[in-house]
Amino acid sequence: MTNPSLAMDACFTAFDKDGDDRLSLNEFTLICRALFRNDKGHIYVVPSDRLEQMFAVFDKNEDGYIDREEFQFCWNQWIKTIVRPISAFLIVDVQNDFISGSLNISNCSAQQNGLEVIEPINKLLDTVDFDAVFYSLDWHPSDHVSFIDNIKQRPIHPTSPLNADNAQVYDTVIFAGPPPMKQRLWPRHCVQDSWGSELHKDLKVVEHGVKVYKGTNPEVDSYSVFWDNKKLSDTTLCAQLRLKGSTDIYVCGLAYDVCVGATAIDALSAGYRTILIDDCCRGVDLNDIESTKQTVISSNGVIVSSREVKAMVEGRDRRPELGYKLAMELKNSESDLSKNNACRRQSQQQQQQQQQQPSQ
Repeated sequence: MTNPSLAMDACFTAFDKDGDDRLSLNEFTLICRALFRNDKGHIYVVPSDRLEQMFAVFDKNEDGYIDREEFQFCWNQWIKTIVRPISAFLIVDVQNDFISGSLNISNCSAQQNGLEVIEPINKLLDTVDFDAVFYSLDWHPSDHVSFIDNIKQRPIHPTSPLNADNAQVYDTVIFAGPPPMKQRLWPRHCVQDSWGSELHKDLKVVEHGVKVYKGTNPEVDSYSVFWDNKKLSDTTLCAQLRLKGSTDIYVCGLAYDVCVGATAIDALSAGYRTILIDDCCRGVDLNDIESTKQTVISSNGVIVSSREVKAMVEGRDRRPELGYKLAMELKNSESDLSKNNACRRQSQQQQQQQQQQPSQ
């Protein structure tokens, strides 16, 4: 087995073209050309401003070069993740009610058939060796706030555009709270332990798959598999991803512009390299689906088709957007660490000053 430090040194030496024991921006650019390519050898173009931003993350002393010590951080925290990601497959809410039950998405404005996600998802489960597989389930109590037939159970805020008598399914009202809360109204769906809440019988459930339940609090909806809509409490997903050391999250399922989109955006916010699998999703509204895609892309996520996933999981297709995302996360974590250290030093100095002051 190759000694990791030897591999790192060999990489540094190979790209140190002028032999000055440090990497310039041009030499770093050559590393990126080698890193960011697909399994057919096609090199992805990285914009020059992004190259400069990524270079600056690893040029810690800001001397315009990456020395061997700085490269160690680059190698361990960035290059190794890009080449050998730890990938989690997150299958969102492929449940009976969304496919043929009370909230069948084919009846919504986009008229998309939720059943169509099952075949490509099953194929990925059969052919791709993910490090972890998660299945999320909407798991609502019968008195859940999102059900239109429960609308009279809670007071409506005076600023709500609609009241309990004229609101219809898919409308948005504002409940009084406290605090006031916007809520889109849905048909009763995915009630705990009902047929509608079960994963569809044709969806493959792998032996090592982990089920994550959301929407269990009657007072708050939960679109994202990470958090409820008020960000009051998280699910078990956060801890399990940390436990597995996941770096990349592949998100798909139902509905594209609601729970899938909210989950992908929360994954990006949490710092994960996030990949949305387009042909494994179906949604409610075409405009909202397009908006979801734009938000993911602008947040440095990527959208791919299922046929591209295997090479990405195996580290043979390496996307620059995900490399940039990781570099910016490293920059932010370093900045947070510096702030914490500065605060700690300031606190220590204040304590020392107080101790040095003569007692009254």
